[in-house]
Amino acid sequence: MIETRCEDRRFPPALAAVARARFDYDEGRGIDFEPYDAFDSAEETTDWIRQWTGNHETDGDAYRVFGQDGTGGLAAVWCVRPGRPLVEQPVVFLGSEGERGVIAGNLSDFLWVLADGYGPAEVVMYGAGDARPGAALAALAEEHATTPRRSVREIVAGAGEEFSSFSDDLDALCR
Repeated sequence: MIETRCEDRRFPPALAAVARARFDYDEGRGIDFEPYDAFDSAEETTDWIRQWTGNHETDGDAYRVFGQDGTGGLAAVWCVRPGRPLVEQPVVFLGSEGERGVIAGNLSDFLWVLADGYGPAEVVMYGAGDARPGAALAALAEEHATTPRRSVREIVAGAGEEFSSFSDDLDALCR
């Protein structure tokens, strides 16, 4: 399994901006996402991954949880690239009913996913469809993103290819 430890628990400015953004979920036409204004603690993250996997020997050191959907599924930065800063780590989603997937290869690309009108749950549960851009989230991405704008389909496909073992790695943790 690919995993590394991240010592960095500082909340990136781009995620702080996301936490201040407004997310409307209008009968399936919006984004079902509730961003946090700080990462969950190491203890909360370990409790969550243990419950999610049923494996009480694992810990949550490889994850920085920063938001959830309405059902309690969690969005997290997955520390899988050794020696790279948090903003260069992929963003993943683990749903309340076992759904999981890689959303973006880095935080910057995650901002473009949001700008196209998709949250972590929508991408994993329904796939990346046509862009549904929102002006406020597009402006946020333009201000904080360090990667060029690409479509949500391109971002999700690229991250899925790069981290194709994510689901299998999680299954290996499950008991």
